[in-house]
Amino acid sequence: MTDKQSESPSRTRWLGSLRVPRRPRLWFELLLIAVSYGVYSMIRNAAPTHEERAQEHARQIWDFQNSIGLGFERAVNHGIESVTWLIVPMNYYYATLHFIVTIGVLVWVFRRHPGRYGAIRLVLFATTGIALIGYYFYPLAPPRLMAGMDFIDTGRVHQTWGSFQSESMQSVSNQYAAMPSMHIGWSVWCGITIVLLSKPLWVKVLGVLYPTLTLLVIVATANHFWLDAVGGLVCLAFGFAVARTWFAESPYRLPQLVPDTVPRAKRAQSPS
Repeated sequence: MTDKQSESPSRTRWLGSLRVPRRPRLWFELLLIAVSYGVYSMIRNAAPTHEERAQEHARQIWDFQNSIGLGFERAVNHGIESVTWLIVPMNYYYATLHFIVTIGVLVWVFRRHPGRYGAIRLVLFATTGIALIGYYFYPLAPPRLMAGMDFIDTGRVHQTWGSFQSESMQSVSNQYAAMPSMHIGWSVWCGITIVLLSKPLWVKVLGVLYPTLTLLVIVATANHFWLDAVGGLVCLAFGFAVARTWFAESPYRLPQLVPDTVPRAKRAQSPS
């Protein structure tokens, strides 16, 4: 028997153990999220901006969408921008809920579905990771930054705090990392998770409405083309494929509790 053959069973057991859902540890998850987001932000913002290429790509997408009769972003942007009571909340929605809801769903899954948490988290991380390739190799100007177009930069017009249009955010954020849209990738991830794991019907309805409203917001605020949203969905599909391949099961079909949780619960309920 060769050394390679003798090592195969132990390596198989080692890989198999990595695929078994484990009880998530709060300190590790907080550290992982902090480090991962830091790396994501660093790589995303360090990606080549190449304004000329970004403008060229934006023109290509805009021309393509118009060629198939789906260049509706400008009409939506102009129509909603004139309704101040609506566009201002949309600006804040774009600037804040992207993070708040995603973190909230992660916390909820961590607490209520620990057996599925690792796989569902992997979907999110793989989705975000593959998006970095798009940011690096396909710089894209959002509609609000397109040269020679009359899209309205709603964040700048209404002076929205925390928006990516503000000068403070522009100094630390790559304004030409628009393809794919992680506002859509993350919001659809949230929506699917909420719909499949929650029980109350009204919560499931919110899970459907959240990514739907997010699509309207990214278009109305002129931060994305609808094709950017398609890019976000492609990245999300990749994330699900990675998790499905690693765990050999859909993340949502894994046991709700990790293997060692059930015995402990039973011992806690049994009389002494």
